[in-house]
Amino acid sequence: MLRERLNNALKTAMKAKEKRAVATLRLILAALKDRDIMVRTKGNLDGIADDEILGMLLSMIKQRAESISMYEKAGRLELVEREAEETAIIQRFLPEQMSEKEMMDTITDLIVELDAKNLKDMGRTMATLKERFAGRVDFSKASAMVKEQLI
Repeated sequence: MLRERLNNALKTAMKAKEKRAVATLRLILAALKDRDIMVRTKGNLDGIADDEILGMLLSMIKQRAESISMYEKAGRLELVEREAEETAIIQRFLPEQMSEKEMMDTITDLIVELDAKNLKDMGRTMATLKERFAGRVDFSKASAMVKEQLI
């Protein structure tokens, strides 16, 4: 479904002659195609699943945030603006992000559900969180919250 949305958005951006959107969507689709090819060699002919696509999009956003930081330090404001525009385009395909309170409540419930007691259970807890809430949670923040609750 996400794959269809990306393709349709590319067609719409091309018709509207939105250069930045077209370039960004082509970049996303190229990265998606690369990942599909990698998993096809392992026997998965359908390509990567939506949750993996969401992970890819989140990593693209993270890369742009790092670039923005570097460009700001270098005084390259035109590049900061370009990266910010690309980030906004990518974010259109992500589900609504959980608030910090929702994330804390979800993590607390998950720890109880999994009967996690200490830091040894952190990996299992994070894996379940990623499986269930891919694309909706900032996992760097979630990791800190899980760790805080398991100490």
